[in-house]
Parts: sequence; C-alpha cells; structure tokens
Amino acid sequence: MPLFIVALGIIVLLILIMKWNIHTFISLIIVAFLIALSLGMPLKNIVASIESGMGGTLGSIAFVFGLGAILGKLIANAGGAQRIAITLIEKFGEKQIQWAVVIASFILGIALFFEVGLVLLIPIVYQIAKQTKVSFLSLGLPMVAALSVTHGFLPPHPGPTVIAQEYNANIGMVLLYGIIVAIPTTFISGPFFARFAKKWAPSAFDKLESGSLAEIGEAKQFKLEETPGFGISAFTALFPVLLMMLSTIISLFQGDKSGFIFDFFSMLGSPTTVMLLSVLLAIYTMGLARNIPMKELMSAAESSIRSIAMMLLIIGAGGALKQVLIDGGVGDYVAVLFDGSSISPIILAWLIAAVLRIAQGSATVAALTTAGLVIPLMAGSDVNLALMVLATGAGSLIASHVNDTGFWIIKESFGLTIKETFLTWTMLETVISISGLIFILLLNIFV
Repeated sequence: MPLFIVALGIIVLLILIMKWNIHTFISLIIVAFLIALSLGMPLKNIVASIESGMGGTLGSIAFVFGLGAILGKLIANAGGAQRIAITLIEKFGEKQIQWAVVIASFILGIALFFEVGLVLLIPIVYQIAKQTKVSFLSLGLPMVAALSVTHGFLPPHPGPTVIAQEYNANIGMVLLYGIIVAIPTTFISGPFFARFAKKWAPSAFDKLESGSLAEIGEAKQFKLEETPGFGISAFTALFPVLLMMLSTIISLFQGDKSGFIFDFFSMLGSPTTVMLLSVLLAIYTMGLARNIPMKELMSAAESSIRSIAMMLLIIGAGGALKQVLIDGGVGDYVAVLFDGSSISPIILAWLIAAVLRIAQGSATVAALTTAGLVIPLMAGSDVNLALMVLATGAGSLIASHVNDTGFWIIKESFGLTIKETFLTWTMLETVISISGLIFILLLNIFV
C-alpha cells in the first residue's frame, strides 16, 4: 500500500505541474502534504516533517550552491571561464571536446561533491558549448554522468565511504574496484548514452536558452588577450578540488589519532569552508588583481544569487517530499518485502537499494538503509565486501525522478521540461545503475 500511495502521489504531482501549470515549488509542497496524510502520519508530525526536510536539504546545499554560484559568476565575468573553454578546445579539438569534458569531470568528481561539481562545471561547460556551437546538453549529460558515477561509487564521497564502514570493507579496495567499475560505466552513460538521448529527446538538445546555473556563465565575450591566463583561471576554478584533496589526504593519515591539526583540516575540507575560501580567492585573482572595483564584484555576486533563488526553493521542496516518504515508513515497508530472500547478496543489495531509491528519492538514504538490511543476510557468506559496497551504491543511483532533489537540480540547471528531464537525466541514472551492476558482476568472477 505505501508504494501505491507513493506512485499515486507522483501522478498527482505530474498532473499539477504539467496539466494545471501550477508552479513546481507549490506542487511539491501540496503533494508532500497529501502523501503524508495518505501514509497515515500523525497530523501533529506532518508540518514538522516537511519543514525538517526542507531545512535539512537546504542546510546541506544552500551554502554550497550560493557560494558556488558566486564563484562561477566571478570566473565567468572576468573571462576566466572563456579562457578555460578556449584552451580545452585547442588542446582536444572540437571533435573530441565531449571526451575532454568527461575526463575533466571525472577527475574533478573524485574530490568534489556532486552539487559542488555542478556549480563549478556548468558555467565552464556552457562556455565551451557556446565556443564550439554545439548543444549545451550534449556536453552537459556526459559531465553529470561523470559526477554521478564518482558520487555513487568512489570514496571519499559520503555514500560509498559510510557503506564501506557499515560492511567493514577495506576502503582502499572499494576505491580500487570502484575506479575499475566507474571508468567504463562513465563512458557508457556519458558520451554513448548522449547519442541515444538526442534521438528520443531532440527538443532538450535543441534548446538555445540556458538553465539557472548556466546563466552564471552568461558573461560578455572577451578578446583572448583581455582574459586572465589559463593557469590562474584553472587554479581558481580547481581551488575547491585542491582543498578537498588536501583534507582527504590528511584524513588518511589520521587513523585513530586526534588533535588540532586533524580537526583544522577536517573543517578546511568541508564544502562550505572550501567554497568560502574559493570565493575569497576568486575575488582577488579574478577581480582585485585585475583592478576591478569591489563594488562591481559584489554586484556580480548579487546577480548570481538571484539567478538560483527559485531553484533553491524547488530543491528544498523536493527535500520536504523525500523526508515525508522516509518519516512515513516507506523504507520500512520495502524492508519487509525482501525479508528472507535467498538471492545473491550482490544482486540483493543492488535490488533493495534500487527499490528504496525509487520509493523515497534519496540515494544516500537508500544506500544506508540497504546496508542495515543486507548485513544480516551476509552472515556465513564469502561475498566480496568491496563489491557489496559498489552494488549498494549502484542500486541507489537508479531512476532519479520527482522525489529526488537531484532531478530538480538537473531540470532547473539545464532549463528542461519535466518530460525532457525524465528522458535524459532519469534514463542516464538508470543506465549508470544497470551498467555498474553488470561490471560489478563481471569483476566478481575474477576477484
């Protein structure tokens, strides 16, 4: 019954948005209330659940998105994004630019959280698309594929790192096997998938207008000699990656130790701290060092925040819907469905995570809930623990749709309709999940 209620709620959401043209933000809140009531949640808890979902989601990403938008705007306004775009085009050539975007996104994605990677890369990728006169989405899909794969499969991202701890798996082996699985999965779900997506969602690839995050890159066109050098532009854009990598390396040497130094680098590597320091660096390298007045820099910062304000509300409302599904016990119901199953632990972990992901939206919640359900089933089994971590991560990525905040992030960032987002992003996440499982099963034969 809970799964039927969720499905019915999603249908109502689509009708509100697509048929009656009610704004996405309002529609999400209405459906969150309706589903909460239908799931039988106590009336006194419904508003608290919705508010905590909204606050919890925005609390974790509002700083990152806000500061990331400012960073992207400063780099774009100074001509730094244009310099990076032109240099990449010259190095790889226009025919291979899609692969350049995939490789760059994969490398950045290892260290960056998914949301941080989006706000940093979308303005640059948008500039590359304009320079090469190709569809923004034809470069954007491979980019988000690389970011999603690294987010789901590779430590130090939260999902695989915490699942590895839950399964007591060796984090180094998770990273090694994760890279082996992630590379072919990225290529399949990125450049190859984009070719097929263009056939069944041509309108999404024909769009000339940009989405909220891409508008950050809508800076004026410069003569190349007027732009900052490639080195300083790339350093400013990559500074968040360097800080996160430094923090990660320090944490690897921590072990059971504690102290001021480890606490300092842990704080330094948090996304909020990283993005704040990166914005301060960009104010200097992209602004003050080029004799741009502070007033002009702050005006650019303000305009960048305005461009993402509605997107943040929509993302927060998506988080509210997700929290209602969690508090309403949808995950517990799914657990009962698989109780006593005799399927292979790897396939079972993937399947439970997939059902949980589709039912309640959050990939991280799906992965962590799956770990708690599967651990008792692994007793007496000689299954490879690192591959169990990857299978759980793969299942938790499947079929992102309207109850997932990532769905709304992609929709708003690329200026897509709901139908176009289903045909591109939802399908892409499904391809990642299934391809990942296939490569995990193949790897299991040899290890």
